[in-house]
Amino acid sequence: MTRVIMHGCNGKMGRFITDLIKEEEDVSIVAGVDTYDGVANDYPVFASIEDCDVEADVVIDFSNAKAVDGLLDCCIKRNLPVVLCSTGLSEEQLENVKKAGEKVAVLKSANMSLGINMLLDILPQIVQLLAPAGFDVEIVEKHHNQKLDAPSGTALALADSMNEAMENSYEYVYDRSQERKKREKKEMGISAVRGGSIVGEHEIIFAGADEVIEIKHTAYSRRLFGKGAVEAAKFLAGKPAGMYDMRDVIAAKNQAQ
Repeated sequence: MTRVIMHGCNGKMGRFITDLIKEEEDVSIVAGVDTYDGVANDYPVFASIEDCDVEADVVIDFSNAKAVDGLLDCCIKRNLPVVLCSTGLSEEQLENVKKAGEKVAVLKSANMSLGINMLLDILPQIVQLLAPAGFDVEIVEKHHNQKLDAPSGTALALADSMNEAMENSYEYVYDRSQERKKREKKEMGISAVRGGSIVGEHEIIFAGADEVIEIKHTAYSRRLFGKGAVEAAKFLAGKPAGMYDMRDVIAAKNQAQ
């Protein structure tokens, strides 16, 4: 049985994962952490991870960027693996995540879905083929009107996967309204749309002189992300220090089948 601390247990994803784990036989939530206490839970809830004294095998984090530093410090002290799903981290925080990975198992993925992680694998191959042929690259992401960070962590991860394949030669452009000029060849536009209850949509556009190729991923339910986080927690429990991502989880499941 994998024992989980749900960090951010009373948020939307925390509630979703709480209900999801009730359906699982080999994993359970033994404690939660959240500053909001207006939700009834069948496990103890603490105001901070430092206050939580419940033994566990792994933490699933769906909180916010402000809470991540304290979470990492506590996980290092307790040698507690963590599935890190909070987005909007600063460059300094991302460096701290990497440093934490030297001391404890950290699984950080911009998106927990199989489809997005497949795109992270194949987009580098596609951009290496199309960019030299003169195709421009644009990313458009859409999310609900309550999402705080923009662009999404997933959009940036998709952009980074292609940029790294092209020796980091692209410059990301988020706003074209401030300067009147033609598009540069080495620009990669990243646009964010916020509205309604859109769960998540990411579209990668390869625009050539006479043809356009569009690759689109749409998430219709948060169950997609919750299920991925639970599978990641099962995978990470007991793992040695290091940085992991969802592709490691997928590979392990494929080997077990």
